[in-house]
Amino acid sequence: MFNLTNKSVVITGGGSGIGKAIAILFASQSALVHILDLNLDAAKQTAAEITDKGGAAFAYKVDVTDQQEVLELIRNIGVVNILINNAGIAHVGNLEHTEEADFDRIYNVNVKGAYNMLYAVIPLMKANGGGAILSMASIASTVGIKDRFAYSTSKGAIYAMSMSVAKDYMDDNIRSNTISPARIHTPFVDGFIAKNYPGQETEIFEKLSKSQPIGRMGSPEEVAHLALYLCSDEASFITGNDYPIDGGFIKLNN
Repeated sequence: MFNLTNKSVVITGGGSGIGKAIAILFASQSALVHILDLNLDAAKQTAAEITDKGGAAFAYKVDVTDQQEVLELIRNIGVVNILINNAGIAHVGNLEHTEEADFDRIYNVNVKGAYNMLYAVIPLMKANGGGAILSMASIASTVGIKDRFAYSTSKGAIYAMSMSVAKDYMDDNIRSNTISPARIHTPFVDGFIAKNYPGQETEIFEKLSKSQPIGRMGSPEEVAHLALYLCSDEASFITGNDYPIDGGFIKLNN
């Protein structure tokens, strides 16, 4: 089950965290994995971990906010059966503490970056008979999270974009879904806490962990296993849906 032989997969933000876990898992299922990241060294490290185990992977430095750069790279890759829109950044602050530059930065990476990937990949999928698209939304797409105005806005847009693509390209055999993680323990989370809560790292980590009813953060590997199912042929009847992976956060936090 969940075999990805002869599937060409493009993963943005594949150099670390959830993207890296997805890249490694998909490669273990015989996919040809294309790892896109602004940090080329991180992308190369993920690719090396895959090839050292006998898998097939390529690493690319790409700025997803640059449409021409994205279009050129996807043209060179040629065939994309699965797209994982995973690259994203965060910002702490309510509306009054979100400057225009902050909002633009979040929008450009999280929203425009995903749009650029979709714009480049969908014509290839149409020409190739279809494909699967999975975009990383967030629990912030559907519930209010304190001091996450710009981030929540961007992830709400990811959810809406994914549903629009699912509707518009159903007849082209293109499936589009989202995953909405709650707190997932990645290097991004550690860096985020260190930057925004210096000197309170242990306290904040514990607080964020316990905000999930299940009592802990999730792991990138847990998200990757859900991603594998949704992108596999076994999920061929699934499109236009969002899948929280949240330790009970949305439904059980009362």
